[in-house]
Amino acid sequence: MDTITITDLEVFYRVGVPDAERAKPQRLLLTVEMEHDFEAAAQRDDLAGTIDYYAVSQRLLKLGDGREWRLIETLACDIAETVLKEFRPRRVRVEVKKFIIAEARHVSVRIERASA
Repeated sequence: MDTITITDLEVFYRVGVPDAERAKPQRLLLTVEMEHDFEAAAQRDDLAGTIDYYAVSQRLLKLGDGREWRLIETLACDIAETVLKEFRPRRVRVEVKKFIIAEARHVSVRIERASA
């Protein structure tokens, strides 16, 4: 299976267990891997047969508008569900990186979901 990867997309979402942590958007990095057979698209050199990664990135940049999450696990699931529903890859892997522990580079959650 072919894969398109958006690596470390910088977004600002309200996420965290304490109310104070969700009071303002914080920087997160998202990595989204989408499996899709784009052999036909490559042969025709046609965007219609593949996944428009620019459209995916724009959708994810706006996903946090007016929303908040307590857990990055829930956020990762919401991202996967959105990508599967709107862009129709066969499988999606999502990693959310959060910069909350000063002594660590980041904390991350990684999930994988497949289309039904």
